[in-house]
Amino acid sequence: MYTRDLFKSGAITRGCPALKKRIIITNDDGVYSPGLKILHDSVSDLGEVHVIAPETPKSSTGLGLTLHKPLRVMRVKLWNEKSIIAVSGTPSDIIHISVHILNGKPDLVLSGINVGDNTSLQVILSSGTVGAAMQASLLGIPSAAFSADVKSPEEFMRRNYRRALEIVTRTIAEHLLEKGMPKGFDLISVNFPSVIGKKTKVKIAKPARIRFAQYTERRIDPQGRPYFWIYGEPTSPEEGTDAYIVLVEKNIALTPISLNLSSCSGSEDDAEPLRERAEENLREKML
Repeated sequence: MYTRDLFKSGAITRGCPALKKRIIITNDDGVYSPGLKILHDSVSDLGEVHVIAPETPKSSTGLGLTLHKPLRVMRVKLWNEKSIIAVSGTPSDIIHISVHILNGKPDLVLSGINVGDNTSLQVILSSGTVGAAMQASLLGIPSAAFSADVKSPEEFMRRNYRRALEIVTRTIAEHLLEKGMPKGFDLISVNFPSVIGKKTKVKIAKPARIRFAQYTERRIDPQGRPYFWIYGEPTSPEEGTDAYIVLVEKNIALTPISLNLSSCSGSEDDAEPLRERAEENLREKML
């Protein structure tokens, strides 16, 4: 089902007065990722929620846009017949598509929950998950990206772990809808450790510079032609950075990001109420 049919089907309303806050949920792991459903379920009653995600995984696409071929938009039914909008392009494409098909900007964009952490500048700037939030921010839309230090989607399904993800993502969404972005910042990136409990802390963290040592390997295919494979090996994270907080301390890293590349005009103190609220709710609501 393509764009012109989405309005006929009722999957998307257009040109109607918005009585509720409009929220876009997206990711870079694709429409079938359980992290996408957890994020949706955590905020589904906070407003008019639309799930618009890549048709297939689009990891490490950053702020990339599809400018050389058509974008296809279709409806798929998942999660007890809920209509999900699948797009053939990147997460950044989806932000522009969303503004167009909603006939205006949403009130909030939430991206994730990513399979794998997105800590460090190196990863933040290449991540499709964070890229969607950045693209939204460039359009003036409050946004947050969520990522988790898990190796497979199945790890999301641990009962207490899923509960913790729902508590924190909902808390941050509520705060951004009520208060807006912390002064001086453009988006929020949140990284969850592999295990979360009542005593897990939420810490404001600056991003590490490098997460992986990058290598390029030259190989030969069976027909004798050379090809190249880019890969990375994890580095030891610097104390106090997002990577250290998530991977070593096993705490939640909340990273407010400014897109002002010449200087940082925000103070971490402005993000403190958001950090406190997320940590307090985690302690109170975890089983």
